[in-house]
Amino acid sequence: MSFEPLSAQAVEGLRANFESREANRIAMNAVAQNGIDAAAKNFDRARWLQRRFSTVIDNGTATSQKHSGRCWLFSSLNVARFIAKRTMNLKDTDFEFSQSYAMYFDKLERANYFMQDMQALIAAGEPSDSRLVQFLLHDLFGDGGQWTMAMNVYSKYGAVPKDFFPETASSQNTGPMNTQLRSALRQAVAHMYAHPENAAAIAAEAVEQAHRILTIHLGTPPTSFDWSYVDKDGEFHREGEMTPVQFWNTYVRDGLTSRGAAPLEDYVCLVDDPRSEHPKGKMIGIEHLGNVAGGTPTAYLNVDTSFMKTCVRTILEEQGIPVWFGADCHPMMDRKEGAWATDLFEYGRVYGIDFDMDKEERVRFADSAMNHAMAFAGVDADGETTNRWRVENSWGTEIADKGFFTMDDPWFDEFVYEVAVPKSMLPAEYQAAVEEEPLMLPAWDPMGALA
Repeated sequence: MSFEPLSAQAVEGLRANFESREANRIAMNAVAQNGIDAAAKNFDRARWLQRRFSTVIDNGTATSQKHSGRCWLFSSLNVARFIAKRTMNLKDTDFEFSQSYAMYFDKLERANYFMQDMQALIAAGEPSDSRLVQFLLHDLFGDGGQWTMAMNVYSKYGAVPKDFFPETASSQNTGPMNTQLRSALRQAVAHMYAHPENAAAIAAEAVEQAHRILTIHLGTPPTSFDWSYVDKDGEFHREGEMTPVQFWNTYVRDGLTSRGAAPLEDYVCLVDDPRSEHPKGKMIGIEHLGNVAGGTPTAYLNVDTSFMKTCVRTILEEQGIPVWFGADCHPMMDRKEGAWATDLFEYGRVYGIDFDMDKEERVRFADSAMNHAMAFAGVDADGETTNRWRVENSWGTEIADKGFFTMDDPWFDEFVYEVAVPKSMLPAEYQAAVEEEPLMLPAWDPMGALA
């Protein structure tokens, strides 16, 4: 195949076309000096995106994941934090779970999951240069995850207050630690391909190495701790020694079931896969995606965003609990002001380009996928009409409304991909579908993107 070179004459034609349109020079002057977002921001839209909501879930101070990709753990623990504080009758600012503890065991379990997966692939004769093996090696040991993966960790290892397993330099900036973990596991895979007869022993050694690296970077997680607290009425509570699993079950799981609500572990992930070949009302799974061997597989029920919104509003308005969700957070985002709206920036007008792809096309042609997890913490609704959503983020308190963002309702349809809701609130046909075998998509499918 031969390609037509870009000639000097063609380049001169492009230059002449650019100069012939006066608006191009105005756009160049504005963008070159101020940046595209400042030049393209829709002033009228921004000023009408209000921060007032008919329902607000007060979850205290927004958390900060620092320089890490732990949003899925922060957001799921922010949901759990609200439940634990309500169970213990704590002030809004008095409690936070250790996200580092959850990350420690997620990465340890993920090392074991990956090494067993590679062992099985090698035994089946999968070549080292196959698309699958290369994808798994390249995508190894990022910080991202899914709701189901978080529940796998909390169900097996519980959770601890942040005081008992605080942040470290490596938990707040995970890049260097992840680089070492990747190198150790990739080296193990190379050794397994060279000596397949010793694959099991090599895999076990790699898990031990991962444990050593994690402990050096993050510390030794507690197996039990002495718990006491003062509630918001000033009453002192001495609970004595508890394990992390006991702590989770007492203050999160039992805190929900005692009120007649479903435990978080029984939630179902609803996803909006907009591609027409994947029918709504059916389960979707991703091959080779997981963290805890023997845990709940990562799978989603494919539904319309209208159904997602109904579920989220019901939980916020009737149960008063935050709702975990995953979205493509980058498009049409004003990070400083904490706002999302589909028309917040007029990029097309600046460039003279009609950006007209719909959600299905953006997914199909790699322009959009879930990349960030947060929690809905409020909604502004008037009868059947939903105006906007309040979002608890994990990017600290220096931006937005002290860390809380505002999402315009149409943005939900275009860029929200996943929400976690109780299975019990699904209609009968959806509950039946959850029990069916999912349609398994390849490891590199965009629905396998991690928040």
